[in-house]
Amino acid sequence: MTYRYTSVPDLDAALGMIVLQADETLEGDMRAILPTDVMLYVSRIQSGNNVTPDSLAAMENHLATSAGLLPKAARFASIGYGCTSGAAEIGSDRVADCIRHAASSPHVTNPLAALIKACDALGATRLALLSPYVAEVSAKLRTALDDVGIATPVFGSFDEAEEAKVVRIDAQSITDAALDLARQGKVDAVFLSCTNLRTLDVIDKIETAAGIPCLSSNQVLGWDMARAAGTKANVPGRLGKI
Repeated sequence: MTYRYTSVPDLDAALGMIVLQADETLEGDMRAILPTDVMLYVSRIQSGNNVTPDSLAAMENHLATSAGLLPKAARFASIGYGCTSGAAEIGSDRVADCIRHAASSPHVTNPLAALIKACDALGATRLALLSPYVAEVSAKLRTALDDVGIATPVFGSFDEAEEAKVVRIDAQSITDAALDLARQGKVDAVFLSCTNLRTLDVIDKIETAAGIPCLSSNQVLGWDMARAAGTKANVPGRLGKI
């Protein structure tokens, strides 16, 4: 029996995503905001049910394995690691090194790296940071931002450690907390941290009420990866107009 091969267009400019085992939000958000002609391939990475500095740091040992499960035939325009606090704990450069050990892409990113780019695009240097996690988990994130000239003078947290509860924090609670933080000091933008936090539907509402940009982990990550692929993500808020 004879047959012929044909090209597979969706393998020519694909995006790869490494999503935490416990994450119930990121994959759906990315598929919602990326153009339909951009193929997204997802691998999962082992992660703890509870978020601690140790559980975040432990993911460094699994990044290459997870990246290696992405399709070998795909030419990835970008590969994203979907954990804001994990990227801060491990370090963006180290995350990229681990991923490139097993998968090839000219652009490797994560929510922290994407947030820095988004802040630069918006001219934001002072953030009101809302995290679902206990303060010790956010400490490295705040330090990483401060190291590149982005201050977080206003900080708030839901003090939650369990991922299964983070994803179920309701939209009104997120909105109310973000607006409360925005009113506390002179900040350029609000940042809603965590890829498992459901934020896309509240960004426009927060921006309208606060009068400043609202950024979130999944929003900035999708924005950054789409730009690397030469296209534009359908992200809410002022960032979506850039």
